[in-house]
Amino acid sequence: MKNSLCAVLILTAFIFLKSCNSDKEEIDLDANRDVVKKYHELRTNGKVTELDKILSPYFVCHFINGIEWKGIEGAKYSISSHRKIFPDWKEEIVDMVSEGDKVVTRYKSTGTHKGAFEGLDATGIKVTIFETSIYRIVDGKIAEQWGFPDALSLKNQLLPKK
Repeated sequence: MKNSLCAVLILTAFIFLKSCNSDKEEIDLDANRDVVKKYHELRTNGKVTELDKILSPYFVCHFINGIEWKGIEGAKYSISSHRKIFPDWKEEIVDMVSEGDKVVTRYKSTGTHKGAFEGLDATGIKVTIFETSIYRIVDGKIAEQWGFPDALSLKNQLLPKK
């Protein structure tokens, strides 16, 4: 009886320990954070030719104001267009949190208004806004981004002062 009880306990412990091991692929949180840091660097330096190294070919970007672009070419166009309006655009990560396949950044964006933007001609005004983005990483590349810029603050900084 003791031997069978001992065998049952050993078998139960073995099953329990085996169930604790996950067959799921391990997620490299550091690698996920690094690819997002690189994305912010590319948005800052405008080297859109390097986007294929960090964006999935199926990349989709959703912005809170209804703007959306798809694929690497869409991202290249968006970044290049934005840099024509704000040629010195810079993104500085303030906070970064990652869990699973997601990375969230809160970042300070600055730039000088040198081109037409939402009906406003160039003002030469240096703007600063804070933004938050959520990124989903698949196979070491950014597959999706949800962006939440402080668009109201940006517009208020560009409007003429009365």
